[in-house]
Amino acid sequence: MLRHYVAPYRKYLGGSVLLNILSAVLNLVSFSLIIPILKILFNLDDKVYTFIPWDSAQAGIGEKLLNNAYWAVSQFMQVHGASLTLLLLCLALCLMTVFKTASYFGASAVMVPIRTGIVKDIRMEIYRKILSLPLGFFSEERKGDIIARISGDVQEVETSITASLDMLIKNPILIVFYFGALIFISWKMTLFTILFAPLMLWIMGLIGRKLKAQSLEAQTLWSDTMSQVEETLGGLRVVKAFLAEDKMEKRFEGVTGAMKEKTGRVMTRQVLAHPVSECLGTVMIAIILWFGGTLILNDKSPIDAPTFIYYMVILYSVIQPIKELSRAAYGIPKGLASMERINRILESRNDIVEAAEPVRISEFKESIRFEGVAFRYGDGGKEVLKGVDLTIPKGKTIAIVGASGAGKTTLVDLIPRFYDPESGCIRLDGVDIRQASLRDLRALMGNVNQDPILFNDTIFNNIAFGVEGATREEVIAAAKIANAHEFIMEKELGYDTNIGDRGSKLSGGQRQRISIARAILKNPPILILDEATASLDTESERTVQEALERLMSNRTTIAIAHRLSTIKNADEIIVMDEGRIVERGRHEELLALDGYYKKLNDMQAL
Repeated sequence: MLRHYVAPYRKYLGGSVLLNILSAVLNLVSFSLIIPILKILFNLDDKVYTFIPWDSAQAGIGEKLLNNAYWAVSQFMQVHGASLTLLLLCLALCLMTVFKTASYFGASAVMVPIRTGIVKDIRMEIYRKILSLPLGFFSEERKGDIIARISGDVQEVETSITASLDMLIKNPILIVFYFGALIFISWKMTLFTILFAPLMLWIMGLIGRKLKAQSLEAQTLWSDTMSQVEETLGGLRVVKAFLAEDKMEKRFEGVTGAMKEKTGRVMTRQVLAHPVSECLGTVMIAIILWFGGTLILNDKSPIDAPTFIYYMVILYSVIQPIKELSRAAYGIPKGLASMERINRILESRNDIVEAAEPVRISEFKESIRFEGVAFRYGDGGKEVLKGVDLTIPKGKTIAIVGASGAGKTTLVDLIPRFYDPESGCIRLDGVDIRQASLRDLRALMGNVNQDPILFNDTIFNNIAFGVEGATREEVIAAAKIANAHEFIMEKELGYDTNIGDRGSKLSGGQRQRISIARAILKNPPILILDEATASLDTESERTVQEALERLMSNRTTIAIAHRLSTIKNADEIIVMDEGRIVERGRHEELLALDGYYKKLNDMQAL
């Protein structure tokens, strides 16, 4: 599952493998010094060693290596005495331990770029996916859940899986080398030891499978928690206005209480790793100690007492990597549960597919035409648009009016391909927009929405958003056209003023004028206005409307409006009801029809 994330860091993995092999070899060599040390201390060796030539065929390489090493030690001891020999062996043990621990450190250090890199790559892939997914995806998903996946789930992957990569590389190497040494020393006792391995693996696997299922439930509850926090922050004004603090607190306590219980079960199983492996390891050591000790006491063992102690040291050493491997076996299922949740975003299907060889569009020449366009949200949802036919000529201002839910916003959202129609097509200068380059298509359009979407950044960067390399002079010119320059200069830092989250430090009218300035700077030939003045007071509306009229001059404008007074001068007014166009014409013509538009106009005149 993580293979393609690990691939860019193969060189680090190779370095870790080499350093772990080196540390395992140094560990075995350093432990082997225990044998001559014990023999010297307790005067247990009365064997006379003779040097075996390296090219001799009378013994294997391992036997020659051990024999010649003991011969060298015995020769040195005869010349310099047992005390100095013991001192040098102890110093050699310390030196080998330094090299061994340095190799351990190096092996772990080279894994750090892998851990941090994988987490960064996963977050970037989720973020790119979020940017590429159509708007329809986010109408079905909770923002808090998505935030939980890019934060908590990715963090869980880091702590549970990438942290285990070190253990998954180091421990198998140590286990292989240690068991190799154990087989070399006594294959009979090692075979007896291996009989316990399947039992340990079965117990670890049983706990690990249950852990994964519970971890998935716990991460889902974490998403619920984040979603509620996001909802509370977004609706704090309403919560306070309706005195609903206690209600929201109880609701939050319910979800956090459930998460506490589920997380508690997960953590309880996770902490089982150490005691279970410790218990099984101790039982195994005790059995081998009894079995091997009995053979030595009865003079039936092929190895002597110091070598048996070395065997037990290696056997005890193999317990630690097995325990760490068991912790990884418990931790990885927890991380895999989070990875499953992440993959639900990464594997989400994007219905807005660009053509294999898209038509390149550099300018808007003639018209936008809707031909029998129908649309519904989701499979089996209510049909929002029903057979819409509409032509929007270049340079004209087209206003779209109707009651809430009539399909106005959906209609204009189809033009930049935020959604694709269920049937019918939309043509720009005769080209089906599904065959056009998505980037070229959206480059022709500018949006000003009812709720201005601004970012926690400076005024300058918000106006220059989406325009590469915009100069301060160009930004100021756009702000002046949008009637924004005056209030901007009243700020202490002017254009370098930070406007807060979603522009919270500005008034509604100021936010809208910043949004208009952004559209002016982009200078698009097609302008989409979605009730741009609907939420403003009368004074702000007048100022913003004046800015909009400057923005609309010499452009093709599609304006959604609730206040009919703002679109009286439109070249054509499209009246929609329940997904259909029911009337169309200029303001006076529609009033003369004495139909749906007249009814809307009379209601607003009251």
